[in-house]
Amino acid sequence: MQINGKIIIMNRKIKIGILGCADIANRMVIPNMLRTGLFELVAVASRSEQKAAEFAKIFNCESIVGYEKLVDRKDIEAVYIPLPSGMHFEWITKALKLGKHVLSEKSLACDISETSSIISLAKEKKLCVFENFMFVFHSQFDFIKQHIKDNTIGDIRLLRTSFGFPPFNIETNIRYKKELGGGALLDAGAYTIMAAHFILGPNQKVLGSSLEKGNWNVDYQGSAILKNTDGIVSQLAFGFDNFYQNNIELWGSIGKMTIERAFTASPGFNPKVIIETENKKTEYILPADNHFQKILIKFAECISTDRNEYLFNQILCQSSLISQIRLMAK
Repeated sequence: MQINGKIIIMNRKIKIGILGCADIANRMVIPNMLRTGLFELVAVASRSEQKAAEFAKIFNCESIVGYEKLVDRKDIEAVYIPLPSGMHFEWITKALKLGKHVLSEKSLACDISETSSIISLAKEKKLCVFENFMFVFHSQFDFIKQHIKDNTIGDIRLLRTSFGFPPFNIETNIRYKKELGGGALLDAGAYTIMAAHFILGPNQKVLGSSLEKGNWNVDYQGSAILKNTDGIVSQLAFGFDNFYQNNIELWGSIGKMTIERAFTASPGFNPKVIIETENKKTEYILPADNHFQKILIKFAECISTDRNEYLFNQILCQSSLISQIRLMAK
């Protein structure tokens, strides 16, 4: 099978179940999962019988009431977990103990202690755990990394990245519920952290951070300063009460590169990257890409090849920086 120019050889489809009926699962993940041809959707579980039945009808699979019943199924070898972050540790742990590979929405866990426990268990069980940061699989980042390699903007001096948006419904949206792992750091902030360590490497420390709660029950906005082993600083900003921003800027010794739609370049959208050097500014309209399918292909590859060590290191780095930012903000 050839997908996006890549040959994928698998003897059979991976039997997968979905833990929760989140909107992202319905709109983006499950449809693209099925389009890869690498997965067989066995069942969808919800605490609501009605939601489970609705999903099952749409995707022609079984409906299950209760997450426990799904992870206990012998005919399911992998699960996708689009539950709130505060529920991830419990259900990732249960899935791993029952021999299931896991694709989880971000953030994988609420702190480094939970994450370390998950990774240790995955290693013990020889199972794949994958955090669903799709944006890094978009081809615009191949373009960006090639220009960094080609020294188009010279030595990188600074990375700036912002991800923020206006408030959602405060009463109903899970982002505002502390008990469900809400807050800007684990949501929008996680993208900016991943951007810094994806582009500048995993060996970074937090120099300073700020998390603001105001009258909210969770942090609704924040910022952080990171520094990698080469001395390159990253400035991160994120929040739920902002003018919409979704960008990465790389400031170099001889130029600047700006990615305008860094985190949400959905399938069919042509992202724009701006490169500025002395007396020259060029806007590149890049090809549309489907990072949803690409990350699902990579998940399938990791299950079939058992090459997970780099993923584990990436997940631990991400979670460590989140915990450092929270600690520094106090």
